[in-house]
Amino acid sequence: MSAFDDLYAANAAFAKTFGASNLTGRAARGLAVVTCMDSRIDPLGLLGLKPGDAKILRNAGARVTDDVLRTLVLAVYLLGVERVLVMPHTDCGMTKVTDADVHELTQAHGVDTRSLEFHTVPDQAAALRHDLTRIASTPFLPADMPVAGAIYDVHTGLLTPYPD
Repeated sequence: MSAFDDLYAANAAFAKTFGASNLTGRAARGLAVVTCMDSRIDPLGLLGLKPGDAKILRNAGARVTDDVLRTLVLAVYLLGVERVLVMPHTDCGMTKVTDADVHELTQAHGVDTRSLEFHTVPDQAAALRHDLTRIASTPFLPADMPVAGAIYDVHTGLLTPYPD
């Protein structure tokens, strides 16, 4: 018995009615969404999208890291992305800790994470502003590419454009 048998069984059932084999891998709606890994977020559903419409980039805190920038470059030049929405959310665990807190927690388990930067979010508005600026100012993406931010409320399902 594997720790993943439930997932393999669910996938077998999913594959029986799979109907997306005609998708190309390009973002049909020209959209990339940078959002958090929080499992309460359904990025396609909350934006009225369907599979194939957008590239979804997820990480802890919806932060625009070097890897997110790398992925956006690929998405823009190879996969049809023409606009980017950065979408953090309310009640995010990354707003409740500091990098120092995470290092201390892992150290208590005998793991030294001091070589990692966790990009915790002490001020969500400031972090979002920073991340939007990072995308808009990178020389690797089109200067005129639309970039927006919005905060998703995990308790109401509403998206609030930033700045509101």
